[in-house]
Amino acid sequence: MKPEFRPDPVLKDVILIKPARIGDARGWFSETFNARHYAEAGIPDDFVQDNESRSEAMGTLRGLHFQLPPHAQAKLVRCTRGRILDVIVDIRQGSPTFGHHTRVELSAEKGEQVYVPVGFAHGFCTLEPDCEIAYKVTAYYAPKADRGLAFDDPSLGIQWPFPDQSLVLSDRDRGHPRLSDLGDVFPAETAGAAR
Repeated sequence: MKPEFRPDPVLKDVILIKPARIGDARGWFSETFNARHYAEAGIPDDFVQDNESRSEAMGTLRGLHFQLPPHAQAKLVRCTRGRILDVIVDIRQGSPTFGHHTRVELSAEKGEQVYVPVGFAHGFCTLEPDCEIAYKVTAYYAPKADRGLAFDDPSLGIQWPFPDQSLVLSDRDRGHPRLSDLGDVFPAETAGAAR
């Protein structure tokens, strides 16, 4: 039951994953993670923590989040209920795609996943009510290393699916700095070692 792995067309270090599903009259079965298959696809990471979040309102935006080294996290993200627009931004200084972003729709119905390497900011917006997201991370949560990037930074050019004023965000997520104010959070050598 090997998943299908393919690099994102915009950010090549981001990997889109479609796990296989076996269905019958009862429904379906899917292997959502197999370390051997992921390592063969170039994702040898050791995931140490599983997280889940639930967002009740359509248009809830969480992000754009990352943790600073040495607590930087790679993430393996999937939507387990509803649909989300997942957004990933390259914040590695010296990367040819520094400041570029990609958008991926994830849904419980289709079961896709996205791998977000170290050196990228990550966030999502719910496309319908009552969405649940599950994701694995490669480093434990470290409050002092927890950072964010402004979701509405005009230099990023992210087109969110709802007007900014109608999005549901935490006060913290409304106050993150713009890319130009982040500083060198992921130095140039990170760009060559995303995985």
